[in-house]
Amino acid sequence: MSTVLSSSTAMPPSLTVQKKRLYSLDALRGFDMFWIMSGEHVIHALAKVTGWPILLWMSSQLHHTDWHGFTFYDMIFPLFLFIAGVSMPYSVGSKTSLDDSGKLIISSEQKKALYRTMIRRTITLIILGMVVNGLLKFNGYEETRFASVLGRIGLAWFFASLIYLNFGLRSQIIWVVAILLGYWAVMTLVPVPGFGAGNLSPEGAFSSYFDRLFLPGKLHNGVFDPEGLFSTIPSVATAMFGVFCGSFLHSGKRKLKDGQKGTIIFAAGCLFLLIGMAWGYIFPVNKRLWTSSFAMVAGGWSLILLAIFYLIIDVAGWKKWAIPFVWVGTNSILIYLLAEGMLNFSATAKFLFGGVVNWLPFDWQPSGTAISITLVQLILLWILYKRKIFLKI
Repeated sequence: MSTVLSSSTAMPPSLTVQKKRLYSLDALRGFDMFWIMSGEHVIHALAKVTGWPILLWMSSQLHHTDWHGFTFYDMIFPLFLFIAGVSMPYSVGSKTSLDDSGKLIISSEQKKALYRTMIRRTITLIILGMVVNGLLKFNGYEETRFASVLGRIGLAWFFASLIYLNFGLRSQIIWVVAILLGYWAVMTLVPVPGFGAGNLSPEGAFSSYFDRLFLPGKLHNGVFDPEGLFSTIPSVATAMFGVFCGSFLHSGKRKLKDGQKGTIIFAAGCLFLLIGMAWGYIFPVNKRLWTSSFAMVAGGWSLILLAIFYLIIDVAGWKKWAIPFVWVGTNSILIYLLAEGMLNFSATAKFLFGGVVNWLPFDWQPSGTAISITLVQLILLWILYKRKIFLKI
């Protein structure tokens, strides 16, 4: 998600960090969103008709785990949130500087302007998330789901921004460690009535109990909500992982070459994976509860993917293959909203490509339909990109 923040006030040339847009970040954001908008349907359809092992494996990875465990599809949401965190130092850092502790040097006027933008953006994302959930159907309070993917992104990004704007690097790290360890402690030590302490079932987890008490409206699964209030807390750490990575890439103080930075990020991702998997033996990796081990595993894969995209695109300069992903990534929120039901891509694809799809053998028609929907989406995003039309929140 791109971050729209602005600030003014000149900084000393020796401290000011120059703004540089990461092409690889837009591409990675687009790669991430591609699977949600229609890519998963293409793979599922092709796997079914071909039976090829590689496609069957990919198809199996494009489903959420039932409870404990980890698949590529579980990666999509935290990767998007991680990318939002990476964007933050690039958005804020173009007209600010850092002191020796890594804390932003920023005037009170700038900070107030940023706070207004952050509040507006968070509220907008919460409302849009509720719209995706069916708010405009006006089914009443009891049938309205307030929690959402966009709402969690807004809240996690907001609190990560507060930490980034008000604390130096050491304090930021302390915040992240405290969030992950504190969440683990509460989830395993605080008893839930009727279930006791450390129960990580959908009904018995403390986060589910907390949401049943305090989350208004309808829960996604009745007894728990995967985007609930309490499990949003560790997602702040996910956004902060992105902030750390973005600060590392963006900082003008570091004299490392770009290739060295990419390699270090890749190595950090491997370390995160090891920590997360080891932690998972005592605090299972679970996307729906956003366990601390899940945050580490997802953070590890996010770092690895960003390192790969960064080294290939920004360092090696191989950009052309990623152009369609950039179309998606620069309008990620828009295509998410449209693909979630605001625009009937299926009807448009049938109108434009229905005749071609009908020529295909019957077993291949679902694949043709899925591919045609993807083509319609990419054509729309290409037009918007060429005309420089972007939805900014």
